[in-house]
Order: sequence, then C-alpha cells, then structure tokens
Amino acid sequence: MPTITIASAEMSASRQRAVALTITRWLADHDVQARHVVVQFETADEQRVLAGGWPVASLPPRPAEGDLRHASVVCCISPERDEEFRAALAARIAHALGVTERTAFFYLEFRTASPSDVYIAAAGPLHRSDRPVGA
Repeated sequence: MPTITIASAEMSASRQRAVALTITRWLADHDVQARHVVVQFETADEQRVLAGGWPVASLPPRPAEGDLRHASVVCCISPERDEEFRAALAARIAHALGVTERTAFFYLEFRTASPSDVYIAAAGPLHRSDRPVGA
C-alpha cells in the first residue's frame, strides 16, 4: 500500500487530483492496485520551510508563474521494491509535480513499510494489508 505525502505551497484541488492520478496510474502500470495507492497533500509555508538555514522563499532561482517553488515528499513503500523502482517512482513524482531547474527546493525520501505493519479499513473492517479482509 504505497502512501505518498506531498508538502508544498498550496495547490488547487484539480491540480492535486491530476498529480495523484499521474502517480496512481504509474504505480498501477507497475503492478500496484490503484485502490491501494494513497496520496496526501499538505500545505507548507515557504517562510517556515528552510533549506540550508534559509527559507525556500528566499532561495534562487525565481520561479515563473505556475512553477513549483518547493516540495518535500515522503513515500512509504514495501521494502521489496528495488532501486530501479524507487528511482523511476521518484522521477514520476517529480515530473507530476512539475519539478524543473527553476524549482528552488525538492526533497523526496523513501521509507519502507512492510505490508504486515500496515492496517487499513476501506468501506469494511480493519485488517492488515497483507491479509484478506476477515483473515
């Protein structure tokens, strides 16, 4: 159950949906059930996100209108996913967010979570993600 948390400047609901769909479709093309993908968005204040001790709002280069200024991403995935998968997923997320050479700061971290350590309830009872409902 990949879970991706994206913290950035505020995004419109339609932009969030577009980013989430792009990531979900990529994961579905790589043998992940789309209904298992969770993408969360958090708004991060440019004055309260510091890189190298400086607020990202003060970092060059200056973005063009509509450019992504900054984002921090945490991806929780299975420890069984290899480096090739991680690199490709990182590239897909960066692309979906619109990371360019004008993006002042972009950070993406992978954290592993074994399916046996994840519990979910989605229109049904709570269960471990590595077991069918009712097991």
